[in-house]
Amino acid sequence: MTLRFSVLASGSTGNAFYIESNEQRILVDAGLSGKQMDRLFSEINIDPSRLTGILVTHEHSDHIKGLGIIARKYNLPIYANARTWKAMEGSIGKLTLDQKFHFETGEVKTFGDLDIESFGVSHDAVEPMFFSFNKGDQKVALVTDLGYVSERIKKTVEGADAYIFEANHDVEMLRMGRYPWSVKRRILGDSGHVSNEDSGLALSDIISNKTKRVYLAHLSQDNNMKDLARMSVDNVLKERGISLELHDTDPNSPTPIYEVG
Repeated sequence: MTLRFSVLASGSTGNAFYIESNEQRILVDAGLSGKQMDRLFSEINIDPSRLTGILVTHEHSDHIKGLGIIARKYNLPIYANARTWKAMEGSIGKLTLDQKFHFETGEVKTFGDLDIESFGVSHDAVEPMFFSFNKGDQKVALVTDLGYVSERIKKTVEGADAYIFEANHDVEMLRMGRYPWSVKRRILGDSGHVSNEDSGLALSDIISNKTKRVYLAHLSQDNNMKDLARMSVDNVLKERGISLELHDTDPNSPTPIYEVG
């Protein structure tokens, strides 16, 4: 079996991502309530009690809201870097010692038949990191919550079969919107979120002939729309002679499971 995955939920209200190989069933983040997480799993016919572990990208509540609940309910190990553990421990409730594991930024860890590489991103959390999942010559990259896409990140994730990639906001919608200027400045800054256009520019640097799918993720509810994100990213890619299947993600419903290859 190849890599298979679903973006369970994506957006400013909650994020969760599921990926599986022959031997591993991994959840990345649990940013919705325990009840909602169970509903999302049932919608893609996955039994969460069969998960082999949970990876955590950073401590913001839209990534860890249901983390403690899910981990306790199904007795699952959690992997996060040391600074993220410290920042989130007060928010996720009690866990047993055998549920707590370290996965440091820049490390490659092997989980059965799956090699997972973590990489740091520029976001206003203590030490945010995202992941590239590798099995043989197959690669899926999860890249959201970043103010800008550095050359180092591009190198790490280039040539993936599929991307879950941030397209958070339309710059004009954000500028004209209701947010206070301090919040706008944070989102537009180097440790905020990536705009539709910047998403297209970054993708045009990293996708290869291998790349079959891109899921546009972490869309702002106030400063973006699915159609606009898709159109904006598509325009940038087409200007560079790239034609690719772009897919939506949703804050409340999972994408159908996609099999790589």
